[in-house]
Amino acid sequence: MTWRTLGISMLGTAGLLALSGCKQESSSTDRTPVTTAPQAPARAAAPSAESAPEDPPLTGGGTVKGIVSFKGTPPAAAPITPSQDPACQDMPLVDQSVRVAEGKLGNVLVRVRGLMPNARRSRPVVVDQHGCTYSPRVQGAVTGQPVLIKNSDGTLHNARALSGTRSIFNVAQPPNGKPVQRALPPDVEVLRLKCDIHPWMTSWVLVNPNPFFATTDAQGAFTLEHLPAGAYTLEAWHETFGTKTTEVTVKEGETSPVSFEFSAQDAKAAAQP
Repeated sequence: MTWRTLGISMLGTAGLLALSGCKQESSSTDRTPVTTAPQAPARAAAPSAESAPEDPPLTGGGTVKGIVSFKGTPPAAAPITPSQDPACQDMPLVDQSVRVAEGKLGNVLVRVRGLMPNARRSRPVVVDQHGCTYSPRVQGAVTGQPVLIKNSDGTLHNARALSGTRSIFNVAQPPNGKPVQRALPPDVEVLRLKCDIHPWMTSWVLVNPNPFFATTDAQGAFTLEHLPAGAYTLEAWHETFGTKTTEVTVKEGETSPVSFEFSAQDAKAAAQP
């Protein structure tokens, strides 16, 4: 072998060793773990209003059962012009503010006045819009209890909430839209909901500092259960006829009867400033 041949062979061997070293170094680099910034934990979805935990049931105490009557001839219900909106085909064709059947007055909110225990409510009161009508027409809520508004109609509604002449909120809801929940200011006692698109639509929510209230049915009947024994002032509220009060004494495990009576004359008194 010549010196020339030997030099070429040594150069080739050195090149192979260099390439092998580069591959090893590259392989070592490839095995280096790649680090990334830690991802923020996923935010838990907020629970829906209707999935709020059930409120603990009231127990013990006594019961108040009563009837709200109407004396005389009730005022005639004003007609409502039918809507051309197909979603409103089941709407009432007369005003629903006065519902009298066989001398009994419906949609009267009867409540115990004053502060009492067990006043917390976590679940919202629900107002639904169906057949271009609010349902229920009249209901109670405990102070701090939110209002959940549904739209079960295939048409646009808006729910404008008023306390007297003060606007509390105004919610537009698309056809069959997602329910909307709203809190009420602590000073609101009588909340009126109205729809500007369908002006005959009205609903009332009376806010009370205790959970002892009920709305009379079509026969003017109501029941208040689990009232602690004691003496109370009951108030009956109607959107047209104003309020009436009476006193009742409740005994543990017993039922106390009460009654209220309204007349057309009460509408004139309620309308006066």
